[in-house]
Amino acid sequence: MMLLRGAWTRGRRLPATPGPQRRARPGPRTPLPQVLCVKLCGNLQFYQSHFYGTVVPPDEVTVNYRHGLPLITLTLPSRKERCQFVVKPMLSTVGSFLQDLQNEDKGVKTAAIFTADGSEIPASTLMEILLMNDFKLVINKVTYDVQCPKKEKLSMEHATQMENVKSLVHRLFTALHLEEFQKKREHLLLEKIDHLKGQLRPLEQIKAGIEARSEAKTSRLLWAGLALLSVQGGALAWLTWWVYSWDIMEPVTYFITVANSMVFFAYFIITRQDYTYSAVKSRQFLHFFHKKSKKQHFDVVQYNKLKEDLAKATESLKQVRHSLYLRMQGKELNGKN
Repeated sequence: MMLLRGAWTRGRRLPATPGPQRRARPGPRTPLPQVLCVKLCGNLQFYQSHFYGTVVPPDEVTVNYRHGLPLITLTLPSRKERCQFVVKPMLSTVGSFLQDLQNEDKGVKTAAIFTADGSEIPASTLMEILLMNDFKLVINKVTYDVQCPKKEKLSMEHATQMENVKSLVHRLFTALHLEEFQKKREHLLLEKIDHLKGQLRPLEQIKAGIEARSEAKTSRLLWAGLALLSVQGGALAWLTWWVYSWDIMEPVTYFITVANSMVFFAYFIITRQDYTYSAVKSRQFLHFFHKKSKKQHFDVVQYNKLKEDLAKATESLKQVRHSLYLRMQGKELNGKN
């Protein structure tokens, strides 16, 4: 006889179970609570990010401020790693930020920044201006909406003080590093002048040859004009005194003079220049010079540009050396005093 577990009935005895004794089927058991154990391997300091209250989506681009500088966090497309870029708002531009992004991840083929309404932001825009409003970052044709935290607007007095501090820092930097900057600039200008002279040297040789041949051809043309006028004068004299009389040749000489005047006037209409011998010579010289330049493949535009760059570099070098000379004179006077 088996007793069933349960409440005990006072004063009553349970009857015996008839027939052969059988084991009672156990009732349904209450399931025990299961506990999932997670084991962290390695140093626990690398798992600190798992205990934050909010988790940032892996593909979201965030902007935070740390020590007063903006910190842009994004996921690199190739390595799928979160990377942080520290931005200097007053020095960095949109172009420099995108270039840093491409240098960090070679898988970034195209990168651009647009406003919230879809207008592209130029590369020369300062990051300080960009971070004033929300924008869109497009990396490899994937668009990320970036929300910039709003900064508290400075009061007019605080803004004026900041501008004064910036101006003071700029003046101090200029005063402390001006001489070093001028010496470095002098060195760069000397290198640039040497490079330009090296490019101009072969062009100068070609130009000298073309100028010599053009000058010789122009001189021959002028001498041919003088010979033509001499022949014309001799022919008129021969016709006047040996063949015909002055009464017959006078109208001829008149019409010859009128024809010459018409030729000179036509020259002015075509060239918009007065008919002077120096102007005619210069024009004919340039005509021969450009004609021979095309035959010898001499690039006149490149030559003129190199000459202009050389003149500007030389003038800048004179100014820098003049400033250095004045500073040296001032130091000598201060030393004597």
